[in-house]
Amino acid sequence: MNSTSTPVWPAVLAIVLVAAAAGGQEPPPPPPPPALALEAITVTPAKPAAETLCKLRVTIRNRGEKTASALRFSVEVAGRSLPVYDKQLFMEALPPGETTEVELYNFWTSETGRPVPADGKLPVEVALEEASWVSIETGEGGEEVWTLLEPVGGLPVARTVTVSLAVTD
Repeated sequence: MNSTSTPVWPAVLAIVLVAAAAGGQEPPPPPPPPALALEAITVTPAKPAAETLCKLRVTIRNRGEKTASALRFSVEVAGRSLPVYDKQLFMEALPPGETTEVELYNFWTSETGRPVPADGKLPVEVALEEASWVSIETGEGGEEVWTLLEPVGGLPVARTVTVSLAVTD
């Protein structure tokens, strides 16, 4: 090697060390699933016609270690938000480790401003926007005392079901 050439081995060694360090890093683990999960949406009747009143229920699994409640939902039918959910909280107790069915508000398959879909498919999206952990204890007089704790993390969670409408002549 003459005095005018630059040694290459320190640069090669630096590249090898950086590559080894980067290759040894594992990607971060995925975040845990949300403590509350929407397991199912049930719309009855199963195959409604136009201008039919439908019953709406959701099944929620509580994977947490505490009871959850103070549930705030949003619901869209055929892409249109139902305003009845804007300021409502459902005080249904969701015990830890259990699956609970919660009855939501009924809705019409069609109404002013939301006609029957031309393809006969009615998408219904339900989102659990927020909830709180709660403590439920028995008071001195035997009544239940509900105390709201911290908000449930990992929300909102959403699920969509598409209802096929009955064809009418």
